[in-house]
Amino acid sequence: MDGISLGPLLIRWNGLLIALGAALGALLSAVRARQRGFDPEIIFDLFLPLAVWGTLGARLWYVFTPSLSALALGLTTRYYLSHPIEIAAFWTGGYGIAGAWLGGTLALLYFARKNGYPFWELADLLAPGLALAQGIGRLGNYFNQELYGLPTTFPLKIFIDSNRRLSGFETVNFYHPLFAYESLLNFANMALLLWLSRRFADKLERGDLFLIYLGFYSLVRFLLEFLRLDVSFAAGVNVNQAFFAFAFIGVAVSMFLRRRAVLKTVRSL
Repeated sequence: MDGISLGPLLIRWNGLLIALGAALGALLSAVRARQRGFDPEIIFDLFLPLAVWGTLGARLWYVFTPSLSALALGLTTRYYLSHPIEIAAFWTGGYGIAGAWLGGTLALLYFARKNGYPFWELADLLAPGLALAQGIGRLGNYFNQELYGLPTTFPLKIFIDSNRRLSGFETVNFYHPLFAYESLLNFANMALLLWLSRRFADKLERGDLFLIYLGFYSLVRFLLEFLRLDVSFAAGVNVNQAFFAFAFIGVAVSMFLRRRAVLKTVRSL
């Protein structure tokens, strides 16, 4: 069953889980905001711009870095640019989390600057909720039979219908459930961030939690891309894997520089 039918309206499971993840992520962020002396209304004021710009960024990433399955359907970047109305058809095609990151970060920067809020503190408040939202949202891929990996005989496997299989794999039944791996690791990311925020509250710098969230997820995606079949290539390079590799390196360098600056300040006292 693709979703819940309400008369002529069909609410798809994938969309429902994404919406549920976003709502629970926002609720977790609001609770954390209250605990840290912020007005939780800030989170709800942020919800719409983050959702809009995150979705727009995710959609544009998909348009400009189409996967193999999209190319097989003729959904190339050239096709979308020559049929721009199709870009706005969010119910068809896909999205890219890298674009959601970029769009959401720009929205958060603009919101923080416009309203006089500290960007890094807002980012830290959102980090565990973002991981939770991604963990729940990824479960929707099960119903669409997407985001699966290489063929496998591993006990944890998923059956893919023949019409959902990539060319060359028509006779292969079972695959790695990458969406499940990623979902579980997103929940682990959330748990780690919540633990760190409690255990090392007096040692973390502003922005550390957000950077740890980015670094953890970047490493997860980089590694899972080795198992993925439906990849996005540009000049023979896996675009998503390259993006997350650079993101992880960027986070590692940022954390190193931040810690070195703190050590220098302490030594000068």
